[in-house]
Amino acid sequence: MIELIPAIDIINGQCVRLTKGDYSQKTVYNDNPVVVAQHFEQLGFKRLHIVDLDGAKSKHIVNDEVLRRITSETKLIVDFGGGIKTDDDIEKAFAAGASMVTIGSVAVTDRERFIGWLQKYGADKIILGADVRGGMISINGWKEDSQQELLPFLKYYVDKGVKNVLCTEISRDGTLSGPAMDLYRKVMAEYPEIHLIASGGVSSNEDIEALEAAGIPAVVFGKAFYEGKITFK
Repeated sequence: MIELIPAIDIINGQCVRLTKGDYSQKTVYNDNPVVVAQHFEQLGFKRLHIVDLDGAKSKHIVNDEVLRRITSETKLIVDFGGGIKTDDDIEKAFAAGASMVTIGSVAVTDRERFIGWLQKYGADKIILGADVRGGMISINGWKEDSQQELLPFLKYYVDKGVKNVLCTEISRDGTLSGPAMDLYRKVMAEYPEIHLIASGGVSSNEDIEALEAAGIPAVVFGKAFYEGKITFK
């Protein structure tokens, strides 16, 4: 069964969603992310994906206190990303209760540091963030496009021991336009051994079922939940 991972994106301590990563297209869904996390737990979810959007923009962790409150007031397994650029940042995330961290920009800009973290903390605790726009990896809160293509980028790190990959198709994120099925099928065909987490565009139960039918191991969703487009039974 596909792993279902709801998402909480945080700006100014609030639970928000952006459209295509655009900070000017922000919708606030709740002023208290802890309450949202507790609701997910009550519904029966085990995992939670948290993105510190303030951190992604400012290039250092900002909302670690929100993370600490969520991990102390729920039993959810939390993966946390956004703004993790230094040894202090990653240690701060784990100290605040994250079970895993999602690292994207550093994997592009400082391969040696990323591989050092992979070796220090282990492949089970590190998720490679592969945010894609026009086939190229995007970094720093999706503000910058790199010159790295997705599949060679993945190959480099899979060869280094990466097991978990969160792949977001930026053009679909927050649009409710359906997931990038062809992209995820291509990734799974090349690297069937990875735990691929699909992200971006999920709009319905049918989208999740299509991902499961395609053999995608896990899915992150946010806006579809907040706008009542996913039913849970």
